[in-house]
Amino acid sequence: MSTDTPKKSNALIWGVIFIIGAIMLIYSMSTSRTGQVWVTPEHHAFTLDDDGGYSATATPADGDIEWTTYDVVPDSELTQEVIESDSASLSWSRTIGLWVAAMFTLFILSFLVGDNPAYKFAEAMVVGTSAAYVMVIGLWDVFVPNLWGKLMPDTVQSLFLPGMDVSAGTQWLYIVPALLIIMLLFQLAPSGGWISRWPIAFFIGITAGYRMIGYVEADLVAQIKAGIVPLWVTGENGFELWPTFNAFLLTIATLTAMVYFFFSIEHKGLVGKAARIGIWFLMITFGASFGYTVMGRIALLAARLEFLFGDWLHFIPSS
Repeated sequence: MSTDTPKKSNALIWGVIFIIGAIMLIYSMSTSRTGQVWVTPEHHAFTLDDDGGYSATATPADGDIEWTTYDVVPDSELTQEVIESDSASLSWSRTIGLWVAAMFTLFILSFLVGDNPAYKFAEAMVVGTSAAYVMVIGLWDVFVPNLWGKLMPDTVQSLFLPGMDVSAGTQWLYIVPALLIIMLLFQLAPSGGWISRWPIAFFIGITAGYRMIGYVEADLVAQIKAGIVPLWVTGENGFELWPTFNAFLLTIATLTAMVYFFFSIEHKGLVGKAARIGIWFLMITFGASFGYTVMGRIALLAARLEFLFGDWLHFIPSS
């Protein structure tokens, strides 16, 4: 079989999907307002009270605080009469955003029929945008207030963060993380890589120690505590059957699963039977975990399909 056969098959599938999608899009645009977002303006105004507070007012005057919000009009309420009365208007910014979101959703879903330029473009955009977003958030939420603001509080307050508290003054101890950051930048130098190893080792060591404490408390200690339960459960009405059954089941599952991992003992006789029971409990746990994960991914896929067929194409009522 020729190696071009899969490529021709993918091209055929793409062609069929494109034709069907184009027909559906043209039909929807001719019979409804596909890909359009209509909004209604709502004006807000607040006036300054005598006690220094603000209260809503219907007749704003000079000096009052005013702004306008725009609410999306649902499809069921968007009639021709509403449009002709000028109470609703087409939001071009939200409409463009809707089309961009729909196109990128289709680009990502196109990976189902194989790798293609559309998917690569969407993947690169998501990675690049996420990296830029994280960098900006880290700069203004971490670097500026927590490092630069500690070393030069007055400058940062006057230029960037007017509401920052500068009562503590300059905190010279923060020169240490500043020096570590500068040493870390030597990774970009051709012959300065060895300098950056020191801050990297420091960060990894601190992070490992900090995370280890959290994992021990949240996973190890919490799991041990959850496994130590009374086998005979009583309540206000005396003996309780189901809590007692759950306690026995939890104890048996814990002990048999632990026996399975005792490889220093040969799994024969009673030990082998206990290990086999432990395998069953482990498989049930793994299956439930995998099913829960798949269910979450299916929910995400259903949400994107609801967005495409509801908010974009208007084939179904939008959320």
